[in-house]
Amino acid sequence: MTDDEDRVFKALADPTRRFLLDLLFARDGRTLTELESELDMTRFGVMKHLRVLEDAGLVVPRKSGREKLHFLNPVPIRLIHDRWIDKYTERHVSALAALKAELEKEP
Repeated sequence: MTDDEDRVFKALADPTRRFLLDLLFARDGRTLTELESELDMTRFGVMKHLRVLEDAGLVVPRKSGREKLHFLNPVPIRLIHDRWIDKYTERHVSALAALKAELEKEP
């Protein structure tokens, strides 16, 4: 496993960070103040969680004037999916497709 994957798994392991990702999925480009208003924790605490998400590449900050907006980057999650989930489900899907074809054969 690579360091990048380790950072993604670490970031996704925390429910607060998953909640932040859900908020950004629902509406991308939020400020720290907007994200903080959804959580019962200090601004500093939210900043620490955002830093972990940024280090994992799951959140990308962008300056817009005086504001810093946060955007969801789903690519690292997709890479995890492709490596760790897709390869395990492919065999089952192939088996089900073969079973379906066999059952639908004309007698």
